[in-house]
Amino acid sequence: MRALVLAALMVVALPVSAEKLTIERIFDGGSLSGPTPRGLKISPDGTRVTFLRAKADDQFQLDLWEYNLKDHSTRLLVDSKKIEPQAKELSDEEKARRERSRTAGLKGIISYQWSPDGKALLFPIGGKLYLYDLASAKPHELTTGGDPIDPKISPKGKFVSYVRDQNLFVIDIATGKATQLTHDGKGTVHNAEAEFVAQEEMHRSTGYWWAPDDSAIAFERFDEKNVPITKRTELYADRTEVIEQRYPAAGDPNVEVQLGLVSPTGGDARWIDLGKDKDIYLVRVEWVPDSAHVTYQVMPRSQHQLDLKIVDAKSLAQRTLVTEHSNTWVNVLDDLKFIDGNRSFVWGSERSGYHHLYLYGIDGTLKHAISKGNWNIDDLLAVDEKAGLAYVSSNFDYVPDRQVYSLKLDGSTAEKPTRVSQGDGSHMAEFSKDASFYIDNFSNPSTPPQVSIRKNDGSFVTWIEENKVDEHHPLFKYKDSLVQPEFGTIKASDGQDLWYKVYKPKDFDPTKKYPVFDTYYGGPTAQMVARGWGDYFAQYMAQQGFVVFTLDNRGMERRGRKFSDVIYRTLGVAEVEDQLAGVKWLKSQSWVDGKRIGVFGWSYGGYMTTMMLAKGSKELAGGVAVAPVTDWKLYDTFYTERYLDRPQDNAAGYKKSAPFDWLDGLTAPLYLVHGMADDNVLFLNSTELMAALQKRGTQFQLMTYPGGKHGLALPGQKVHVYHLIANFFETTVKNAH
Repeated sequence: MRALVLAALMVVALPVSAEKLTIERIFDGGSLSGPTPRGLKISPDGTRVTFLRAKADDQFQLDLWEYNLKDHSTRLLVDSKKIEPQAKELSDEEKARRERSRTAGLKGIISYQWSPDGKALLFPIGGKLYLYDLASAKPHELTTGGDPIDPKISPKGKFVSYVRDQNLFVIDIATGKATQLTHDGKGTVHNAEAEFVAQEEMHRSTGYWWAPDDSAIAFERFDEKNVPITKRTELYADRTEVIEQRYPAAGDPNVEVQLGLVSPTGGDARWIDLGKDKDIYLVRVEWVPDSAHVTYQVMPRSQHQLDLKIVDAKSLAQRTLVTEHSNTWVNVLDDLKFIDGNRSFVWGSERSGYHHLYLYGIDGTLKHAISKGNWNIDDLLAVDEKAGLAYVSSNFDYVPDRQVYSLKLDGSTAEKPTRVSQGDGSHMAEFSKDASFYIDNFSNPSTPPQVSIRKNDGSFVTWIEENKVDEHHPLFKYKDSLVQPEFGTIKASDGQDLWYKVYKPKDFDPTKKYPVFDTYYGGPTAQMVARGWGDYFAQYMAQQGFVVFTLDNRGMERRGRKFSDVIYRTLGVAEVEDQLAGVKWLKSQSWVDGKRIGVFGWSYGGYMTTMMLAKGSKELAGGVAVAPVTDWKLYDTFYTERYLDRPQDNAAGYKKSAPFDWLDGLTAPLYLVHGMADDNVLFLNSTELMAALQKRGTQFQLMTYPGGKHGLALPGQKVHVYHLIANFFETTVKNAH
């Protein structure tokens, strides 16, 4: 909101009249966070920080910007609208990649990469590929012959690579000549791509990796011929489409994977022996900095073991460096870092029950632990070899926080990391190549994301985006109506702490009894009770007179393996038990009306709502389930089997983990919601639940969204569904007796 000078002066003299948030403002009115940069990257020479920023009038259209650390100037580098005035139809492959990376709703420049010499930037837009030259300040289109997927500049800057039509290509930048490196990609065979479960579940979006000296490319080849074809009906407002997709549902065959090496100038691929067992997951590939060796990490179908292998790039001889074992499942971590002239490497493991770092020799000999104790590391952020330090992200001091810490590589501070970041809340850090400074993206419940440059000791250097909530900020007129959450813990049945977050209504009166909006996720690999920014709908519901409550149950992340592993082989038991313990705690509070507690969740949270109502209707006034999983046999192999094993090996666990056996207990009002073109949690999940409820004569409300994917991102859908949720709580929960 841009005020006139007179109005600004009046704001100083008069109290601000706080406006309440509206659902339209939250979801269709542009970002309330302010000019928040995303995709922050440091130039190779450390003099610039580039980032993506949404247009002021369109929070989904991203442009490429630069902050110059020398003259402290910020400027627009590339206006995406000038290159792509109208958003073009994406290829099916690119649509799928964006759906997997949760960027399907974005337009313009959504990804980019620095050249190694820091003189150019590479980005795709509108099915074309551009090199932006900093000297001439102009983008130059590269000839790719079609829609380029996963483009990269080679580490030495000689080539640009990309995938097209299921094959790998490179362009010699000096000559502009394109060379096709693989030739058999068609039908069920894909080269240099990441398969569905790698993109969706392994956090691996690429299928090829450059050697640091540009001498070779390691690439994945997968064949999905054995993966069953699933026919999925997608219903749109004006048509019906039948989609045939090779989808590896739990218990079904996966793709067959190979790992090859090929020269960027062409020639035959050479294949690395991945072992006799073909039913495996290739989870990570990374070159050693000497370019003479490449590593890969591989897991069997059971996910009880992970092997780190090192391969001689010339002879293809290989050996195992590290093997991780688990009686439940091994999590894939991203902490591999070669140091000491490639004579040692840092490795992350949860073998102690917590995620910690270890130092190994290149022969695979464990030297010592870099960190240890009953606390958890999130990520290895950087290594400063000269100073002998590793920088990590962790919640060491406070579970809902994310802070930056340093640890000595010699292990002398393993149990007492030094906190680097300043300010309670969430710090997302991106370090420079030499680890001398980092970009700090900080927020907490009262501070929208602020981006600054910090020295590696946490001291302030400069702002990239201070993001002050002044009269020009989109949040300004709402800030006085916002409430601050309170954090606390209750005990699980096994004595572990369960963290909660609660928003009390504005002008809270402890003598009154309030209805409750209980919202959760509940599933693995997530933490909802976090001291960060962005709980807009929670604020909205608090403004409507609800106590807003969120609890992180066992099975969720950042708490160690004892906390997470309780769900192994049976889902929806410990999670529901913990959430009902949260409901019990709410009912013990004098300011809560125990008869007016409703629940809401989306995706795994939607699944939790079906299980909560099936098992705990007597405690609840009703619930909304959006896009719930109801039958885990319909979900993909890597995710589902990690927790439940294959259906043929754990039929009882799958049965117990679904709501159907418990539906006789579902007596509280249910509002079921699902997108009719959801390709993540298939619409079939909800149709199975509808049929089961109808067979029992159980009444429920239903809303379906034509063309709606998992996130309901089509125009108007977000506003519609959140009005639906709010209306349900107003009419059903608030009026319960």
